[in-house]
Amino acid sequence: MKYWRVLVAFVLAVVMLFSPLSAEAANRRAAGTKAVANKDFSGKNLIAAEFSKLNLENSNFSNADLRGVVFSGSLLAGANLHGVDFSNGIAYLVDFKGADFTDAVLTEAMMLYSNFDDVDITGADFTNAVVDGVQLKKLCSRASGVNSKTGVSTRESLECDL
Repeated sequence: MKYWRVLVAFVLAVVMLFSPLSAEAANRRAAGTKAVANKDFSGKNLIAAEFSKLNLENSNFSNADLRGVVFSGSLLAGANLHGVDFSNGIAYLVDFKGADFTDAVLTEAMMLYSNFDDVDITGADFTNAVVDGVQLKKLCSRASGVNSKTGVSTRESLECDL
């Protein structure tokens, strides 16, 4: 499984090499976000929805079905993602600073160029998820608990001890 993650990361790196996003372009994307902060999506079925360039700061997604959802260039700082199923989801250039991922299922999610500073990941399952190396180290530094739905420990799912 670890080789699969490396292969996927390599393919994405090659794609990004041929279509790079400059820091200036990333800042323009963040500056152009539409504000819909503090929205309540709790318990909703949002399968395969797309959230692009949105300010979803402090929004409530608790227990929502986010399988296959795409978050791109969005702000989810302080968002409540407790108990969400974000399996096979994509988070690209997303700021999750201070978000609550407790008991979330993030299996096979692609979360590249995203910020996970000060997130609570107690009991989150990241099995086969792809996360940038620096962010992975930050997540491992606070990984604890076991997911109530999958029975997988957070540290094990992040492969922190390998």
